[in-house]
Parts: sequence; C-alpha cells; structure tokens
Amino acid sequence: MFFFLPQKYSFHLLVTDVSELSKQLLNGTALTGRLILGLSILTASLLYGCGDKAARASAAGKDLPAVEILTSEEGLVVGANRTELYLPLLSGKRIGLVANQTSVIFREKNKDVGAKTSYTHLVDSLLALDMDLIRVFSPEHGFRGTADAGEKVKDGIDQRSGLPIISLYGANRKPTKAQLEGLDVVLFDIQDVGVRFYTYIATLQLVMEACAESGIPVIVLDRPNPNGHYIDGPSMEPEFTGFLGMTPIPLVYGMTIGEYAQMINGEGWLEKRTRAELTVVPLEHYTHQTSYSLPLKPSPNLPNDQAINLYPSLGLFEGTNINAGRGTDYQFQRYGAPILNPSVYNFSYIPESNPGAKSPKHLGIKCFGEDLSSVPRLDKVSLEWIIKAYNNCEEKERFFNTSGFTKHAGTEKLQKQIEAGYSEEKIKESWETDLNAFKKIRKKYLLYP
Repeated sequence: MFFFLPQKYSFHLLVTDVSELSKQLLNGTALTGRLILGLSILTASLLYGCGDKAARASAAGKDLPAVEILTSEEGLVVGANRTELYLPLLSGKRIGLVANQTSVIFREKNKDVGAKTSYTHLVDSLLALDMDLIRVFSPEHGFRGTADAGEKVKDGIDQRSGLPIISLYGANRKPTKAQLEGLDVVLFDIQDVGVRFYTYIATLQLVMEACAESGIPVIVLDRPNPNGHYIDGPSMEPEFTGFLGMTPIPLVYGMTIGEYAQMINGEGWLEKRTRAELTVVPLEHYTHQTSYSLPLKPSPNLPNDQAINLYPSLGLFEGTNINAGRGTDYQFQRYGAPILNPSVYNFSYIPESNPGAKSPKHLGIKCFGEDLSSVPRLDKVSLEWIIKAYNNCEEKERFFNTSGFTKHAGTEKLQKQIEAGYSEEKIKESWETDLNAFKKIRKKYLLYP
C-alpha cells in the first residue's frame, strides 16, 4: 500500500511501532510528513490481516507496525528506504533475502556523526508489509553479525520472525539449487566497506552466479561505500583468486556494492560468463566523495569510522603474525606483537578474548606496537605501518604467514618487495598500470559522480 504526499516529498514506506508514535503524539512531537496515528493503526491492521505471513510478522508478541513516510530532501537515502522502487518488484513474489544486521530501513536521517539512529530491520519491514518472504541467507559473521572472522556459521531459525536462516559461510558459500528452490526473486541488502578482502562482495558474486544459473532475478539495495572516495592498492592476480578476492580489482576499488554488482555482470565474471537478471535500487543524494558514518557495525571488528578507514591498510596485517587490534576495543586502530622491538615501540597492549575475537593473535601476551586511533582520515592505502613493523621485527622469519598474506594482498609481489626493503613510493609505482586500467573499466558501471 502506497501513500502519496505533495511532490516536494519523496515517499518511503517503512515500519515503526505504533506505541512509539503514540508517545510522540502525547509528547506533542511534530510529525511533519508523517501519517497521523489513526491512519497508521488502520494501515497496520490492514497489513496484518490474517494468514501465515502475518502470523510470522507478529511472532514473539511484537507490536503491530504502522506505516511512516519520510522525506529524502535533507540527506542521503539508502536503497532500502526507497521502497517505492522495489516493493512493486516484490509484490506477489516469493522472496529470498541476503541480509545481516546492517539490512535496515532508517526511520530518521543520520544527520550527526554519533547520533542515535532509529531503524527497522528489513525482514520485519517486509513481513509487516505483507511481502511473501520465504527465507533469509546470511554472510560471514552470521545474520546478527556476531560470529568471529572465519568462524563457520550454521543454518538456523530467526526467533523473531520464525524464518529459516541459510548460512552462506558454513557448509557452502554459494546458494545451492535446493536452497533457491521455490523463490521468484532474491533481494540483496548488506553494508559493504569497499575493501576487496572484505567477504561480502564475494557472497554477492556467488549469489548472483547461483541465481543466474537458476533463472532467478536479483535486486541489490545499494548502500554507501565509506571507503568510496579513493582507489588504491595492488590488484588481484588470477592465480590467487578466492573468497578474499574473486575478481581482478584493486584492494580499494571505490564503488558501491550496487555499482560493483553491475561490474560483475558486465565484465562476465560469473562462472561460464553467465549474466544475472540484475536490478540495482540506487542511493539518493550520494557521491563518491560523500563522507558517510555507518550507523551500525558492519562486522564485529569494525566498530567505528576510524577502524573502517584504516581497515584497507591494517587489514594487510591479517596475513602476518602481527595483531591488528583484535582482542581489544580498538580493532584496526592499533597493531602490535611480542616480536616487535620494544625499544622502537613505546606503546603496548595485551589482546584478550572478546566478542568477535575469541582467540586473537597473541592472546594474553604483551604486544609492542602503535596506537593509530587518532590518525587523520586516509585517502590512500598506507604501507607505512607494515613496512615499519617488518623492519623492526626481531624475528623476521616469523613476520609473514605467506599464504595468508598473498590471499589478502592478491599478489606475491608485495611480500617480496617489503622483504627486499622497497620504499612505499617504489612499491606503489608498481601498482599504477593496473590501477589505471581498472579506472577505465570502473567508469562504465558508476551510478554516482
């Protein structure tokens, strides 16, 4: 059901609690651009009616939802909020959803960094809007985003909605034909961070591939790339492709997940060069230079904007014996190890077991390194810290986990260059040809300036 406002408004259907709206009315809160409470309750009762979908939506005794309409003029609008574009494509269809904790519809604009943002999960919204949501597929870290990096996640049931959750980071990473059986469309909505070895884009590619093989359309709800303001790093070489990098793109590729989906399709990167039937629901009021503070952690060890910005650079430590802040509250904002020279590094910390890092590197052992929590925002991949760490490692033979480092870097060259004492400037010169070639390809698939 759609409600139209005057032309100056861009309407977006989303779900909110009737009880919350009631409080706003009682407190005299202005509801400009929103439906009055009576109409909200009427709409809620119409949406919930009777039947299995409604029963699932009201599982666990949750309040009946209402429809709220927000304007889009004041700031960036994510694809999930642009319901007028994708609900018609879902109506009457049996839907599969690829989602995690970031798959939400926002009730309020995230105007201020650090401001509390109100939202409803897309699963709850679709069920409340009487969409025929059949099952949910979850990526690495699970549907709730709490599993450790690399931790296998089992299939399960979402206790709130009663829907089956199919793990794409467990027994299989590509949906099987049986798991897609009975679906008419697959909706993909996951917040990415724009780094090649961050595995959500690999999940996207395998979902597109499976859907292409089964003749099922894919709809991607686009979200901003917090590292979308630059392109840098070594490119993935074909012989090292895997789940940490499936395509020949740089470490930081400067595209939203929707733009990247178009590139996967257009460049023939799906198996047997098949093409998915793809629709991207674009962002509003976004450019690649838009600074975006993520309202929700995209994974357990990316807790804030600083960690996300440093992740492309410090993520390379994942392929070494250096701890990159896992087991602390400053993940990807510090690095250290007991094998780094304490006379060079006057900062130290001790990694402990915590949610998202049950067994971090050097658990319970004092690590010497650097605190980078106040480093200014980067617009490039920095090799400064990994080169410095290698040069000041007291046991250089223990520094690299060669296979893991190659998978993260996408090439064997980077480790050899660091070991040979190359400067950052000289190493980056070796990336230029591939970066320039990628930028030409990238232009064909951009949706935003």
